[in-house]
Amino acid sequence: MQKKPKVIVICGPTASGKTGLSIELAKQINGEIISCDSMQIYKDMNIGTAKPTKEEMQGIPHYMLDFVSPEKRYSVADFKKDATLAIEEVLSKEKVPIVVGGTGLYVNSLTQNITYPNIETDLEYRKLLEKRAEKEGLSSLYNEAKKIDETAMQTISENDKKRIIRVLEIYHQTGKTKTMLEAESKLEPPPYNYIVFAIDMDREKLYERINKRVDIMINQGLIEEVENLVKKYKSLPTAIQGLGYKEVVSYLNGNLTKEEMIEKIKMETRRYAKRQLTWFRKDKSIKWINGLKIASENIQYILEEYSEQ
Repeated sequence: MQKKPKVIVICGPTASGKTGLSIELAKQINGEIISCDSMQIYKDMNIGTAKPTKEEMQGIPHYMLDFVSPEKRYSVADFKKDATLAIEEVLSKEKVPIVVGGTGLYVNSLTQNITYPNIETDLEYRKLLEKRAEKEGLSSLYNEAKKIDETAMQTISENDKKRIIRVLEIYHQTGKTKTMLEAESKLEPPPYNYIVFAIDMDREKLYERINKRVDIMINQGLIEEVENLVKKYKSLPTAIQGLGYKEVVSYLNGNLTKEEMIEKIKMETRRYAKRQLTWFRKDKSIKWINGLKIASENIQYILEEYSEQ
């Protein structure tokens, strides 16, 4: 029986050092990097998504960055299809694919081989839900979604309007819950041998790094980046909901002071990191590495695990 090709995955919370570690690993293992980040896919969104610069990439090819217009909706199914093509391209060069990012849904779509049914968006139903969210409050939709699919809602924040609405849409259009559809889709094993690592670190240190990163983003011109986005594009259905972007929009609309905006971005990013860790901890097959260790130690551990698989 032919062995499945190996694919390394490096996931973990925001600001934990995934980018730096993956680039150092790629240099040592003849690897190429496939981004697994739901915001870095968008063009013209560089600062707020912490997209690696050309200098930071150090000559390592990166896939799945900077290729979707912020005006477009991009689904997990789209990601799975495009990322699989990227993995195949890296393997065809006889190099090691390294999937890197913190978007748990994207990671799971690959490692658990989840097949997402092609559900056309019912725009009228979506508008109805949007109006209800405004009128009744998002908590009303959250509670309704929880009654329909309690399992799916365990990993969805009460403030995550996009994903709450998606749970309701799936049920409305298929008569099945998101959890049921995912369970049905996992019957086929993944075509690759995914070796998954997640970065963890002391919570206080992680929060310090997050706070520092937000300050750097503001200094690099995050506010100007958002202003340019709003001017350039007529509609930003998903992109503008990204962490950091929606808070800057609130500031530009006069709903927050600059100081309030910065504190809100820091607080929401810390909450997001906590949710990411909770998500990845559910997967008992993940191998954990300490982000505070020197990179060479973590790389040595990854290489040992890789060679044993």
